Amino acid sequence: MSLPAVVPAPASIEQAAGAPFRLSDSTRIEGEADAATALTALVEARTGLSPAANGGGPTVTVAIERGGPAESYRLVADEASVTITGADDAGLFYGVQTLGQLIARDGDDWIVPAVSIDDAPRFAYRGVMLDVARHFHSVETVKAYIDDAAGLKFNALHLHLSDDQGWRIELHSRPKLTELAAGSAVGGDAGGFYTRDDYREIVEHAASRHMIVVPEIDMPGHTHAVGLAYPELVEEPVIADHMREDGSELPESGKHYGGIAVGFSSLKIHDEATYDFAADVFGELAAMTPGPYLHLGGDEALGTPDEDFALFVSRVSGIIADLGKTPVAWHEAGDAPDLAEATVGQYWGFMRPTDGMDDKARGFVRNGGRLILSPADAIYLDMQYPTGPQLGLTWANGPTSVQRAYEWEPSTILADVDDSDILGVEAPLWSETIRTLDDIETMAFPRIAAAAEAGWSPATDASELRTWDSFRERVGSLGPLWTSLGIGFHPSDEIDWATE
Repeated sequence: MSLPAVVPAPASIEQAAGAPFRLSDSTRIEGEADAATALTALVEARTGLSPAANGGGPTVTVAIERGGPAESYRLVADEASVTITGADDAGLFYGVQTLGQLIARDGDDWIVPAVSIDDAPRFAYRGVMLDVARHFHSVETVKAYIDDAAGLKFNALHLHLSDDQGWRIELHSRPKLTELAAGSAVGGDAGGFYTRDDYREIVEHAASRHMIVVPEIDMPGHTHAVGLAYPELVEEPVIADHMREDGSELPESGKHYGGIAVGFSSLKIHDEATYDFAADVFGELAAMTPGPYLHLGGDEALGTPDEDFALFVSRVSGIIADLGKTPVAWHEAGDAPDLAEATVGQYWGFMRPTDGMDDKARGFVRNGGRLILSPADAIYLDMQYPTGPQLGLTWANGPTSVQRAYEWEPSTILADVDDSDILGVEAPLWSETIRTLDDIETMAFPRIAAAAEAGWSPATDASELRTWDSFRERVGSLGPLWTSLGIGFHPSDEIDWATE
């Protein structure tokens, strides 16, 4: 008897004896109000049925029982009833998402198999990143992506809000950023920005799905757009030979940049006005962001001398820490000698580290911080598929198959880094070629499910479900659910997709 398909794989799942639970319009959903409402909407989307709190049929109960691990839940289904108990609101929400995956068609009926699940996450931080700087994405698109990710038990949305191509967040302290630096995108496409009310709407929607928002303002590199608004803060672009040789669009001071080259821009490191700017930006963001993290970027600062870079990230991480937030920086910042204590590092190198990336990442651990793992050749969701749409890039050893996106183990990426040093896993989606929600979902699904499993599920040596063969079967069973939810996934030929 095969186990019911759940993604990410739960900590414990057992097929129970007996007949399944049968759903109908008379099914009663009762218990904690928010979870009951969410479950009712999920059942309606999946099945077309309309269960109600006053139904007279078999009961689905959703409840909170405090005392278990954070975000954990227990789900028990038999012929007579289904019960989901969460250790907290988030755990109950995740139990509801699991039940949505368990619902299956049985002829003309809808059933939940008899099953017992005890589940809790492996890592506290399970994130997705959306780049809204290279191409701007509307509030509604961001909210839809939050919904998509929450269904797979992600709990953080990292928003990449600034880059060479544009600035995307309104700040009262620096109004010229949206007046002068938000109107462009890659390829000369239209830009855009979030008002403070827009940002609040995103944060509140994320919170309703038990996700935090991690805003990133990338610096000292990736700052050409800052110079459109405040030219006195930036250095002249540094044009590398490879940019001239590969036909990259070359940046010009004071002009919008629509290319995709990196590493040419820098803030002025030794000008105190730069740190006044950072204090204004992060101070206002801190007041707008209830989550614990502010991301200062720090990647690909190729136009900034190494000593200047170390000075900059040390000072700016201190500014963020003094605001009562935990700084996050890409792994390049890990060897800065005076980085704020407990700064979180985000590793974007390869599964087999190159060029000392691993030692820089370990610097955060030596500094009392932990790591978010985002190995680019595994879970950068904007990498091309081996076969599929003409979207994405290939620089991270791409194209990236679903199998490669799945077959990595967080504890083995960096030597001398174990689970206690890992805050979590994050799957970035950069938007050089990504213009619409359809593009986002096509590139993310199904590989986002592999990242979800790396962040939530037991280690690969601790569960019989943590194999490629198991995953491809389980994720294939989600095709009908994703279709019913309107998620436009890529039907990769690596997966045997279920049909109804």
